[in-house]
Amino acid sequence: MVATPINPSVRYYRRGTTTVLWVPTIANKKAPTRAELDAGTALEGETGAMSGWQTTSATVPTAALGSRYTPTVPGEITAADSSLTFWASKDGDDVRSLLVREARGFIVWMDEGDEPEQTMDVYPVQVTTQAKVREMDAAAQIMAQFSITSEPAENVTIPVAAGG
Repeated sequence: MVATPINPSVRYYRRGTTTVLWVPTIANKKAPTRAELDAGTALEGETGAMSGWQTTSATVPTAALGSRYTPTVPGEITAADSSLTFWASKDGDDVRSLLVREARGFIVWMDEGDEPEQTMDVYPVQVTTQAKVREMDAAAQIMAQFSITSEPAENVTIPVAAGG
């Protein structure tokens, strides 16, 4: 018997495809509405770098006296320290007025773009800092760092536009 192979992926390049939203209010992170998403702000046009934005699960050992082997079971789920780095504007009209320290909201990742029936990840967040990235030979940037305030909703179906 031959095992069934995994479906082949349709590979893509993230730049120019991924949509990232700052959404101030979502009633149910597992089922955001199109109106809630449309009330957000698209960030990808000014995003120069990102870090984190993934969850990991720890394991817990479950030793038993009757065996030298120690099996494990899934344990706590945590999210990595996460940030988005944006281009700074010389006139100050940039992300600093949107992602202010201690603002609460949601970062929504639509990895394959804002395409209904694709999936998105919804991260409940609080802005912790707006760090100015100062480098000698690079364009000015602002790094917004976030605490993930509760478990992200992952692989949530992107809703269809009203009337669509």
